[in-house]
Amino acid sequence: MQQLTSAQIRELRARAHALNPVVSIAENGLSEAVLKEIDACLKAHELIKIRVYGDSRDDRLAYLERICRELDCAPVQHIGKLLVIYRPAPAAAAAKTPRRSAKEPRRTKRSFQG
Repeated sequence: MQQLTSAQIRELRARAHALNPVVSIAENGLSEAVLKEIDACLKAHELIKIRVYGDSRDDRLAYLERICRELDCAPVQHIGKLLVIYRPAPAAAAAKTPRRSAKEPRRTKRSFQG
């Protein structure tokens, strides 16, 4: 499980404010399929919200702890039935796309004259 500083948490909470939940945990609980979906969403977005349907606060805390432990992510916020988690993208995925080499010709727009 990753650890965040208080400044990082503050910044991530501000970013997460406008997000909608992308994963829901319903009556079946935290299954392997739900964990895979959370992992895929973290790879795509880094910062996500998860909605937990259920009234037990202890269950929500247990879900948050298990998600962070198994997916190596950091808890950002637990407010009501929403969980916010963060995992930075791997360095290879975060790298910029390669630039065109100097020897490679530029592509230009060609107009059709007919």
